[in-house]
Amino acid sequence: MMREFDAIIIGAGQAGPSLAGRFNDEGKKVAIIERKHVGGTCVNTGCKPTKTLVASAYAAHLARRGAEYGVVLDGAVKIDMPTVMKRSHKVTLDSRHSNETWLEGMPNCTLIRGHAQFESPNTIRVDEELLTAPQIFINVGGRASIPDFPGVKDVPFMTNSDIVMLDRVPKHLVVVGGSYIGLEFAQMYRRFGAEVTIVEKGPRLIGREDEEISDAVRKILEAEGIHIRTGAECIRFRKHETGVAVGVNCTEGDPEVIGTDVLLAVGRTPNTRDLGLDKAGVELDERGYIKVDDRLATTAEGIWALGDCNGKGAFTHTAYNDFEIVAANLFDGEDRKVSDRLLGYALYIDPPLGRVGMGEAEAKKTGRKILVGTRPMTRVGRAVEKGETLGFMKIIADADTKEILGAAILGTGGDESIHGVLDMMNAKADYDVLRWAVPVHPTVSELWPTVILSMQPA
Repeated sequence: MMREFDAIIIGAGQAGPSLAGRFNDEGKKVAIIERKHVGGTCVNTGCKPTKTLVASAYAAHLARRGAEYGVVLDGAVKIDMPTVMKRSHKVTLDSRHSNETWLEGMPNCTLIRGHAQFESPNTIRVDEELLTAPQIFINVGGRASIPDFPGVKDVPFMTNSDIVMLDRVPKHLVVVGGSYIGLEFAQMYRRFGAEVTIVEKGPRLIGREDEEISDAVRKILEAEGIHIRTGAECIRFRKHETGVAVGVNCTEGDPEVIGTDVLLAVGRTPNTRDLGLDKAGVELDERGYIKVDDRLATTAEGIWALGDCNGKGAFTHTAYNDFEIVAANLFDGEDRKVSDRLLGYALYIDPPLGRVGMGEAEAKKTGRKILVGTRPMTRVGRAVEKGETLGFMKIIADADTKEILGAAILGTGGDESIHGVLDMMNAKADYDVLRWAVPVHPTVSELWPTVILSMQPA
């Protein structure tokens, strides 16, 4: 027996439930299929648990600094890791339950548990059940990549999905991968009391960022006692009596790092290989991401791909924006495109990095005449008052048109303060609008006009 719907959504991550809600509100019959946990990466193994853990790690770090603020604690700060994890799990479970309750309460929506596979362009099999709809939306997300490093199959290791369930502090955590996910866990577990070593194949941390940002982040982490090995061209693994030996370098330095635990944080892989996409005529690129056009339609008529699986973004907010684009085009008569999206993002170490638009190196490659302004966080009153003056603020603009091209803030409140610039860029306002703004005092954002006034040709 075939069950018929107006739309089928595969995956209940950040785009899927919102799209189901829109179909429901339009009076359309929609099925949403989820084979594991409602909420996707963000709720279950990403934003919710990790940022909750980051908050606990920050509390521990601040407690250790208490005397600097005149707050004296008797004895050393202790970490109750089972309680830390219990708090994190509650945040995740509450959010997951909220999503489930929302979906199950929609009168026109059916939540189906199971593994979805295409039988044809408009037919989906979920275990032994067949579903059909004229419109199908794929929102299956991604998972941690497991590169074929020598020896990796012979040793125990964790990914981000595993470590968010860990209720103990490793004696020595080796983080393989010096980018966003790896750095967050590295600082977090250092603050929980672990010895931590970061192993990065590239010449510097977070290689997509401007070099001065990478260097500043490295200094921040090293100042907390984190060991960093970049240029690790010979990453390999072998069992060791105390845990795992991680091969780092073939030519210089200690050739191996001996850790009790290993976290692999070397990128993401889309969950697209077991959906039967070939039966639907949906094409993948060489990395396994679903090919989509500027409106998120796949190569098959009547099928769209949203979220991490389409390779157009790797964040919760880009997945949600995918929903907004598709819904606006389907229901509101608009013509929204992915290429119109202005990307902002953050790295949640402490202090956090907030970023939007181009970095300086990228802007220079455009051939434009650019202006660059910077200010250290030591010049930000709010940072001084909080005793958190690490980092700097930076803005890049077109010298001829006054267009803001991008900005970065590595500093306290950076993940929030960046939105002032992001909003200006979305409004297509030139830098004079931000320069003559009257920001609230004392805040981190109040320094943006000063940063603009400091701009010089680069």
